[in-house]
Amino acid sequence: MATNQSLNELRIGIDQLDAQVQNLITERANLAKQVAQAKGKEKSLKIYRPSREAEVLHNVIARNQGPLPNEVLTRIFREIISGCLALQRTLNVAFLGPAGTYSQAAVLKHFGHSVQTVPQQTIDEVFREVEADTAQYGVVPIENSTEGGVNETLDCFINSPLKICGEIELPIHHCLLSMNDGLGQVKRIYAHQQSFAQCRLWLDSHLPSIERIAVNSNAEGAQRAITEEGVAAIAGIAAAEIYKLQIVASRIEDNVNNTTRFAVIGKQNVPPTDTDKTSLLLSNSNKPGTLYQLLEPFSENEINMTRIESRPTQQGIWEYVFFIDLEGHIEDASISKAMQALKKHTSLLKHLGSYPSAIS
Repeated sequence: MATNQSLNELRIGIDQLDAQVQNLITERANLAKQVAQAKGKEKSLKIYRPSREAEVLHNVIARNQGPLPNEVLTRIFREIISGCLALQRTLNVAFLGPAGTYSQAAVLKHFGHSVQTVPQQTIDEVFREVEADTAQYGVVPIENSTEGGVNETLDCFINSPLKICGEIELPIHHCLLSMNDGLGQVKRIYAHQQSFAQCRLWLDSHLPSIERIAVNSNAEGAQRAITEEGVAAIAGIAAAEIYKLQIVASRIEDNVNNTTRFAVIGKQNVPPTDTDKTSLLLSNSNKPGTLYQLLEPFSENEINMTRIESRPTQQGIWEYVFFIDLEGHIEDASISKAMQALKKHTSLLKHLGSYPSAIS
């Protein structure tokens, strides 16, 4: 056991290191300001560069020798990057609001706390904010590990010119929130329809006869729980803190590994990194062999497809578009070759974006 003297010496050592770390962060920030000045001479350069940030974070992980886990170190460096970018320009990032949603948590995980978060009432409005340049970027849920694709987001991509320029994976842990502290007083529950689906077994077991009302976001449900008597909402701990609600039950999701994947949407194409994904939207006439023709080029070029999902085109009965995620970048020779082959078999072939894979 350390003596008081040795504890004091250790604390002095920590204080000295803190000063060194702070000086280095200040030096980094000054370099970031110089980068901003250099970028100012080339107006076309973007402030936020997903490929560069991915490179920085991969370097952090490669250098890590413990004892802190990679997740902690990458979180620290994201905030340093966020603060340094804010010296160049504060980014406006739209998300499905209001405050306290998982979408906002995804924004802060990816961009850090030095951005301006801009809440929107619907996913469609997030797209429109970015398309109108009111926000430089948007963050939208695209896929859940339990319930699959988020249909509203997929439908927005069909007609939007925006690109996916990043992805975020966020563990989702649901709580039942209320102004009251017990299940007996709950008469109805508000939540986003995806959250109801992710908590179906728990709700069927604990509150089988209680009315479930779908709303645009979990945070909207939390807001209603403040003013409506006998109401509970499904949301995260952040919503409980923001809206001063009690956590009646925690970790009510049916799958302990419940995770939602979010897309960062913007107007830029992202250069290749060592670990990329490419998202495509494609379609063809409804006839025998169509799906085989769409998938064959990926197999022939040894491209790993990580996801495929279909949605109605809304332009004709039984006509569908397919959303496909691939490992690799659109500039990779194998994917370029597959794209050339696909042009012969598709009535629609849209590159939704190539971007760095999510970093924990």
